[in-house]
Amino acid sequence: MMHRSNEQKNAGNKNHSLQQARQQEQRKPLHILVLNWQCWMNPFAGGAETHLREMFTRLVTEHGHRVTLFCCMFPGAKKHEVVDGVTIIREGHRNIFNMVVLYRYLRTLRHEQYDIIVDDINKIPFFTPLFVRKPLLALAHHFFGTSIFTEVGIVGGSYVYGAEMLVPLVYRTTQFVSVSDSTTQEFIRRGCDRSHFTIIPNCITKEQFPFAITAKTVHPRIVYCGRLKRYKSIDHVLRAFCMVLQHHPQADLVIAGRGEAEQELKELSKELGIAQAVSFVGFISEEEKVHLLSEAWCMVNPSMKEGWGIVNIEANACGTPVVSANSPGLRDSVRDGKSGILYRYGSIDELAHVLSRVINDESLRRHLSEGAIQWARAFDWNHSAESLNECLYRVMEGQSFTPSEIPPAVALVQTA
Repeated sequence: MMHRSNEQKNAGNKNHSLQQARQQEQRKPLHILVLNWQCWMNPFAGGAETHLREMFTRLVTEHGHRVTLFCCMFPGAKKHEVVDGVTIIREGHRNIFNMVVLYRYLRTLRHEQYDIIVDDINKIPFFTPLFVRKPLLALAHHFFGTSIFTEVGIVGGSYVYGAEMLVPLVYRTTQFVSVSDSTTQEFIRRGCDRSHFTIIPNCITKEQFPFAITAKTVHPRIVYCGRLKRYKSIDHVLRAFCMVLQHHPQADLVIAGRGEAEQELKELSKELGIAQAVSFVGFISEEEKVHLLSEAWCMVNPSMKEGWGIVNIEANACGTPVVSANSPGLRDSVRDGKSGILYRYGSIDELAHVLSRVINDESLRRHLSEGAIQWARAFDWNHSAESLNECLYRVMEGQSFTPSEIPPAVALVQTA
């Protein structure tokens, strides 16, 4: 009886595999409309836009889908163009783009022959379930939560905070792809259904990185790479670095990126008396970023919260360990003691201590650098795009997300 039972089970598995194969063959390329505040060429673009570019350009080139992105205008941008196979339509100012989306979708976009709508939630939600009647998939990067008040003050912050509070109600039946376990847990704590979520992490384009420990600067160099926003807490790095300089006067800090907080950070470096050891290099190219991260002794990421932390993985792929705040999203992208070291967010003393420890201990740096390379190898945009492709079809077919059937990207994060 047991022998027959196993035969029946094997036959059933074989039939299921054949059905999946036939289903794959029958699937047709999709016409996808993505709604996002910004395109990746926008001067305010960040990690969410990197995610958008890497994922959806691959869905065009590797899977044959047609992708249209509707986003806001910025000075010098074209209203309509095709970039890397993605059709980009720009309209309206970024400060009111959520209202532009509602107007334009009801006026024209809903009449277009889109198969599925992707709502990229990374700022004020568009609340698409209220007006979209086609298959809908939401991408979740992170909530701002109370961190928004640090960035824009009480009036603007209350607007964003209040809008975020409505997400569990408005999107209660929507399927989500989130970029990290921290983001998923945050949505669940607010009342969203766990069964509606699958995790597909942000990754890197492996061909751009050395995956090797290359020559470092002669004297200790610490690097921050990212947007200069208040909630990213770069002032913590300046204050901690002031303490580091007391023991390592030849160390320097390089801050790469632009943002609204740039001038106040420069003024703070002067107030602390460390301006001579701090370089603000502004926007840098991808090639310059790889060079900067490769020669650094460590990279620091002090943000209050993120959806993931792509730059952490980029630094690791350059053979450089990360000193990161133990914040939502960032803790997902760092293997504490393996690819970097986590410290308690907001503790300047602890941050300074960890930075000094990394500088002082060559064997620790070597251990973390080797672990960083191994950790970074697990993250490949091709894998994540494959997983997103499966999620899109499942939404189209009215199926729920089954984590065991969505990998490979999810499995890599859980087992790496």
